[in-house]
Amino acid sequence: MRVITPLRRTLLTSAAILATGLATLAAPAALAKQYPEKEELTFGFIKLTDMAPLAIAYEKGYFEDEGLYVTLEAQANWKVLLDRVIDGQLDGAHMLAGQPLGATIGFGTKADIITAFSMDLNGNAITVSNDIWQQMKPYVPMGADGKPIHPIKADALKPVVDKYKAAGKPFNMGMVFPVSTHNYELRYWLAAGGIHPGYYAPAKGDTSGKLNADALLSVTPPPQMPSTMEAGTIYGYCVGEPWNQQAVFKGIGVPVITDYEIWKNNPEKVFGVSQQWADKYPITHKAVVKALIRAAAWLDADNNANRPEAVKILSQSNYVGADYDVIANSMTGTFEYEKGDTRDVPDFNVFFRYNATYPYYSDAIWYLTQMRRWGQIADAQPDSWYMDIAKKVYRPDIYADAAKALIKEGKLDAVDFPDFTAEDGFKAPQTQFIDGVTYDGKAPNAYLKKFKIGLQGNDKI
Repeated sequence: MRVITPLRRTLLTSAAILATGLATLAAPAALAKQYPEKEELTFGFIKLTDMAPLAIAYEKGYFEDEGLYVTLEAQANWKVLLDRVIDGQLDGAHMLAGQPLGATIGFGTKADIITAFSMDLNGNAITVSNDIWQQMKPYVPMGADGKPIHPIKADALKPVVDKYKAAGKPFNMGMVFPVSTHNYELRYWLAAGGIHPGYYAPAKGDTSGKLNADALLSVTPPPQMPSTMEAGTIYGYCVGEPWNQQAVFKGIGVPVITDYEIWKNNPEKVFGVSQQWADKYPITHKAVVKALIRAAAWLDADNNANRPEAVKILSQSNYVGADYDVIANSMTGTFEYEKGDTRDVPDFNVFFRYNATYPYYSDAIWYLTQMRRWGQIADAQPDSWYMDIAKKVYRPDIYADAAKALIKEGKLDAVDFPDFTAEDGFKAPQTQFIDGVTYDGKAPNAYLKKFKIGLQGNDKI
């Protein structure tokens, strides 16, 4: 772990101020504005491997390069993390992609939160207990080698859920937060297999998400997922790493599908700040994004050649704190499903390639469609509303400024980024979902009408 001593910090700051002052003499208007308004920053994170860009930006000195002196603090849960960003205790944080959107539209705590940096693609999986896996197995197609054929659809879980319902037993599953990718991915997978994951009804004061549910989903903090399942409180869960592989290592569960198999190269976490903070510290914000972009590029460089070093860093107790081997299972391009069934999944964690760090409007709109599908957005909204919210929360303009600065400084190349002169913030219609449904971010209401389970049109709970 890097340690910045007070003396070193003073020297670095003095050098930066001197350099800025000298540059200002030559070009005061152009360069004087580039010094960060705030140097001392505290960022929050949850102990998951996808917080890696923050850890790497710190350990590799990328924050320091931008004149920033950062403290990274693990948070107890996603609600505490969001609340501390809102009240200013944290300058920014590793966030669920749905958190800035949910806060902005007022689902849960109302606040204006924005993101100019997408932290990663993929990275999650759905795990079930050993007992549930044994009950699913008769319905899972097997290959000639006797191993399951992936992806495993929720069709194989439906007979199990139906049996529990017939016996009057609730089928409980865990996810990490109501506006988490994990909640929407688990719901998507279940619904694609004919299992209703339940509705939210905020207008009626019911935010349980369990109305009309076949499978009952509830919030469990990520590090507690394996022990909660082992205790029998839940029968399965959707979470990020290393908590799926932890279940395999402990011999208590089987990851049945990764989110890469539910939606190939889906967006996962973001780096979020309050709108008020961004307005007050625009140069600082840009500097933070620059450092995070460099960290993401380092994580994916040379076909993941840096991942073993990254795993060593993440295994430290101040970051993720899980065993090296557990984190390495997914971070280095493999994933273990049933014990002994290890497969190559090179894109399980993506931090930079495929323009992973760019905050696409279409990603924001997908999350909003899922909020509407499951009742978190209670009323029908026109397509223009989805676009307006996406533009308010996702800030590719800030990202582009940071990226262009890195290109100008020679730290990254233009080919590493989207073509900013032509980019409109929308990915081409995406087809690689487990149910075969095509998603076009420019037509959210038409997209919602394609599903058999879920709210659409003027439906209201």
